[in-house]
Amino acid sequence: MIIDTETLRLLGFFAALCLLCRALALIDIRRGIIPDGLNLSIAGLGLVKAVIAGGSAAGIEAACEGAAIGLIFWLLRRLYFVLRKIQGLGLGDVKFLAAAGLWIGVAGMPTLLLIATLTALVAAGGLQLAGRDMTRQTSLPFGPFLAIGLLLTFVSQQFLGAL
Repeated sequence: MIIDTETLRLLGFFAALCLLCRALALIDIRRGIIPDGLNLSIAGLGLVKAVIAGGSAAGIEAACEGAAIGLIFWLLRRLYFVLRKIQGLGLGDVKFLAAAGLWIGVAGMPTLLLIATLTALVAAGGLQLAGRDMTRQTSLPFGPFLAIGLLLTFVSQQFLGAL
């Protein structure tokens, strides 16, 4: 079986994304933050991938989609705070979603969010079954689940032809 250079390039970008998402997940689990540098690295790598794959117009389109996604989630974050008087989504998560938008676009965002939410619910259920008290005030880092959602959505778009 012969693999063409485009597939190899895509696999290289995916491998780098996996490493960045792994670092993001570990830091968010340990420290409860997603560093701006990691979000910027994910966004930059996604922009480079878009430009190499589709030219400068594709890069501009990806950047616009990422910015729009970031703005939408920032507004949702603010609205939640106004209504509930607590932060429901960290600013690092919002920045990560904007960076993820460069990889999967607006069309992939529902899939990413579905995967992230379902994996977070499974983790919360597992913690509950393990004896940890899970209440409305229990904080659970969402970054690792968003990273899983991004990776699985990207794979489904690129390698499985979904979306």
